[in-house]
Amino acid sequence: MKTADLTGLPAGVPEFFHEGGIEELYPPQAEAVEAGVTDGESLVASIPTASGKTFIAELAMLSSVRRGGKALYIVPLRALASEKKAEFERFEQFGVDVGVSTGNYDSTSEWLATRDIIVATSEKVDSLVRNNASWISDLTCVVADEVHLVDDRHRGPTLEVTLAKLQKINPGLQVVALSATVGNAEEVADWLDASLVRSDWRPIDLKTGVHYGNAINFDDGSQREVGVERGEKQTAALVADTLEEGGSSLVFVNSRRNAEAAAKRLADVSDAALTPAERDELSELAAEIRDVSDTETSKDLARAVAKGAAFHHAGLAPDHRSIVESAFRDRLIKVVSATPTLAAGVNTPSRRVVVRDWRRYDGEFGGMKPLNVLEVHQMMGRAGRPGRDPYGEAVLLAKNADEMDELFERYLWADPEPVRSKLAAEPALRTHVLATVASGFANSRESLLEFLDRTLYATQTDDEGRLKQVTDSVLRYLEVNDFVERDDGTLRATGIGHTVSRLYLDPMSAAGIIDGLREWERKGGKKGEASSTEASDSGFVSASDLRSDEASESAGDAPKPTALGLYHLVSRTPDMYQLYLKSGDRSTYTELCYEREGEFLGHVPSEYDDVAFEDWLAALKTAKLLEDWSMEVDEDRITERYGVGPGDIRGKVDTAEWLLGAAEQLAGELNLGSNVAVREAKKRIEYGVREELLNLAGVRGIGRKRARRLFEAGVESRADLREADKSVILAALRGRRKTAETVLENVGRRDPAMDDVKADESAAPAEFTPASASRSASSGGGGRGGGDDDQSSLGDFG
Repeated sequence: MKTADLTGLPAGVPEFFHEGGIEELYPPQAEAVEAGVTDGESLVASIPTASGKTFIAELAMLSSVRRGGKALYIVPLRALASEKKAEFERFEQFGVDVGVSTGNYDSTSEWLATRDIIVATSEKVDSLVRNNASWISDLTCVVADEVHLVDDRHRGPTLEVTLAKLQKINPGLQVVALSATVGNAEEVADWLDASLVRSDWRPIDLKTGVHYGNAINFDDGSQREVGVERGEKQTAALVADTLEEGGSSLVFVNSRRNAEAAAKRLADVSDAALTPAERDELSELAAEIRDVSDTETSKDLARAVAKGAAFHHAGLAPDHRSIVESAFRDRLIKVVSATPTLAAGVNTPSRRVVVRDWRRYDGEFGGMKPLNVLEVHQMMGRAGRPGRDPYGEAVLLAKNADEMDELFERYLWADPEPVRSKLAAEPALRTHVLATVASGFANSRESLLEFLDRTLYATQTDDEGRLKQVTDSVLRYLEVNDFVERDDGTLRATGIGHTVSRLYLDPMSAAGIIDGLREWERKGGKKGEASSTEASDSGFVSASDLRSDEASESAGDAPKPTALGLYHLVSRTPDMYQLYLKSGDRSTYTELCYEREGEFLGHVPSEYDDVAFEDWLAALKTAKLLEDWSMEVDEDRITERYGVGPGDIRGKVDTAEWLLGAAEQLAGELNLGSNVAVREAKKRIEYGVREELLNLAGVRGIGRKRARRLFEAGVESRADLREADKSVILAALRGRRKTAETVLENVGRRDPAMDDVKADESAAPAEFTPASASRSASSGGGGRGGGDDDQSSLGDFG
């Protein structure tokens, strides 16, 4: 089928496709058109990576807009949302407005009502439905990208329930589900009442095989010689072989540490293939990466990138990942070693994919567990880019002949597993049952079960009693915690239940937060015990460091909860991924636990209850990281102290900010007296500063390090910024005139210009340390602030 023959699209679009080099549709795309994708018919496309799934989605969305409708594109990852928005913006010349929304789970994002195509994560769409966004009912087409992720126990239930709700809100809604090749695509199509387009066709050949000895043995019986010299690694030999033909390589490993170590080794291989011009460009990229953050992770990545290699994992800051992905797509970076997160939809094709590690550690399994067939096939599907590569190769590595045979049987000759709903697990149902009731989709047990009957789980299960059993258990939990109430068979959410749903909290998180705040209020705080602390740069606080909050010194006033206590409270919730306790951590955090026991909002479990006590300490370790961040401890010190990456810090900080914001609203609604303390703890997390810097750090363009330098120079507030001598301000900002002018503009100074102003070097602050800082009334964990010239704020992480 020719693109010129396409109908039902906005005027000029078929010609646009043709002029862009898309003269003829791929076979799966033509089959989708024949199935009615441009006529509003629902469709499941189960086809390989790089076979044109996104083009099928574009046809559906553009034809929907042409008919006067509105389209929604659901992605599994925030990074993918930005990528897809950039792709779809090329249609704005045809009058198609594109918007993207991924955060702010308590917002309705009403501005999206003016957009024709909206890109959002499944969690964001779920929150929009909960918050009754008015434009949701205007949708005529929804695209679910990577729909096979309904099999994921974390994200899957949200996608599953969200699609069911959208179909109920919008009868006749066109659903286009894009999937990798899975074992039960017919079942997914039945669930969505959609036609199925299933194909193994690819625009270029993908050869899959196993490297053993000195050759790749392909599944078609052919071989390719790739010799491995004495002392050389198989991966290095395969990457060098690819580079000889001008191709790039993507190497999948099973851990962050292995990704970083592999990149360091492979950088020597890629370095030998670089041209002088590429070296210059890579040097500039390396400088960009160093500017993102001042951690060792950032420095290690920059060193590898300068040689044409990189690593990619979830511990990187978002800006790190986007720089690596873009440079790899442009083939400037020649090899990337990555954890499987890179296989989850982000567009990063390469000439050759090497699946080095096909096992990874699984705590529930109790050791190293083989990867699923679908996951390995997703990795292998990254090999080969149409228009750039003559072919793609995906290679697994074997140490001996028996392992080679096993890999052929396990992966190359095996069909992907069927996707299975994970909805019937109680943690998943807790949040979705409350949201279903609170948003009006069900007002009785019977109507709730009727709604759940629309889900993939109901389509797949033969045990109808299982879903009813779990649902009844969840309803009892929600009733006990006053989130729902029943009256003569009628089921409705309470006021606080509506708030919990709107805030996008797991009800168990909300219950834990409420119980902790109430417990603190019942006890009137812990007067005379710790509520404000300082720690040395190198360690944790000791008992002798503890002192009472200033607020508790006045007779009759109960102390407010400390920052650490509040950080620990939200770190105990299921919505926060806690840090793991490593070897030696138990004794360290047990000691810290008892030293600062008076700050906790809840009772410390017995040490003899191993599971509960370990969870408590893991939450304490997480809270301590957050406290360090709020005490201006340098990012590199935090990454070293807790064994995390800059992306992990960003994730913990973002989650804590969200949960503390929710805690503030819950405290206000329940008339608890701690909402002011919660708000302050939230602001300190948001800006990463001690209490005295909150006023300054909120000014756009300042952030934690510049705020500290200004404060130490005597500029302690926004009012000071509007009145202080410019030479003092310029000295505090290290002589950066443009930065100083921007800051003064943002704070509303009438004369922000820095022309002819000379920095007063005598006013330049010394490097900030805990010893030089004034003691704050809020809790702290110690550490040094930044004395380097680079600004550091949450912007450094993404």
